[in-house]
Amino acid sequence: PFLLCYDKTPLFDFHRQQGGKMVEFAGWSMPVQYKDSHISSHMHTRQHCSIFDVSHMLQTKVHGRDRVKFMESLVVADVAELKDNQGSLSLFTNDQGGIMDDLIVTKTDQGYLYVVSNAGCADKDSAHMKARLAEFKAAGFDVDLEFLDEALIALQGPSMSQVLQEGLKDDLSKLTFMTSTLATVFGVPNCRVTRCGYTGEDGVEISVPKGRVVELTEKLLTNGEVKLAGLGARDSLRLEAGLCLYGNDIDETTTPVEATLVWTIGKRRRKTKDFPGANIIVPQIKAKTDRKRVGLMSSGPPVRQHTPILSPDGTLIGEVTSGCPSPCLKKNVAMGYVDAAFAKNGTDIQVEVRKKAVPATITKMPFVPTNYYSG
Repeated sequence: PFLLCYDKTPLFDFHRQQGGKMVEFAGWSMPVQYKDSHISSHMHTRQHCSIFDVSHMLQTKVHGRDRVKFMESLVVADVAELKDNQGSLSLFTNDQGGIMDDLIVTKTDQGYLYVVSNAGCADKDSAHMKARLAEFKAAGFDVDLEFLDEALIALQGPSMSQVLQEGLKDDLSKLTFMTSTLATVFGVPNCRVTRCGYTGEDGVEISVPKGRVVELTEKLLTNGEVKLAGLGARDSLRLEAGLCLYGNDIDETTTPVEATLVWTIGKRRRKTKDFPGANIIVPQIKAKTDRKRVGLMSSGPPVRQHTPILSPDGTLIGEVTSGCPSPCLKKNVAMGYVDAAFAKNGTDIQVEVRKKAVPATITKMPFVPTNYYSG
């Protein structure tokens, strides 16, 4: 009954029928796991493939002649240089150089940009986009926003393409990492299939008309390779892949440079300096920052968010922003921010777990090699 006040995705009843253990996440009732343990679900995704319900995320279409100019007034990406049906991870930044959210923007060949951003920031992001839209319209620009009421599922893992190909006319090998297409999937028309994900594995995210997402999910599950996975596995998979979770690893107090996300800032945009906070962010690229997001590994007790990070002599040098035992590596993996002097890979440091200093090492991310499909 406590779940009644939360938003439900179109798969809510289906999750419960399938034994999903529902928890609150970003104002939504979402499955944290199903009958299988978190660990076995994690490993199943790495070895086979899993379906994740990500319908809680905000999906937006940006229409109009000036859609690229509009989007570039909000994000750090070079949207203009994207090829048709190509997407990019990008960041909404504020005037102080902080990260308002991370998002994927795809330049479709259908006359609109397709944007997917985080559930936890949906209200903030939509208000931010609407405010900018009003400015653009007042200045006579041709741009419009459409917030989609569609479901979104992610099919992630090494056997994704063999599973999905059975339900597609077009050759999936033509759809490379971070590209997108409209397709009929297992008889369900008007789906947008984008080759991306949040696990480090080959995968797709499929935007599906709400009324048919249960049908599509059931069809995918008839293949023995496929199981449902929840938020528990989603978090450990993305952490092994070195991917940020908004609100933990990046937020309005972190800049793209501190977060080691400089690669998301288009080369041209660094020169034109015409994105929000550019006057703060661009100089940081050369000057470096006092702190930096790093990966770290340790043995022993689990390392969680807010765990203090110490230098070898016990001085506080930073804090963990995400951490978990890695099912693949059988060690603790974490990310966090440390003083720049300690940010080099291989640096020995300590983490303070339950008032005890435990040895740890600054480690290159991803912790587990990624398997994106680039053709």
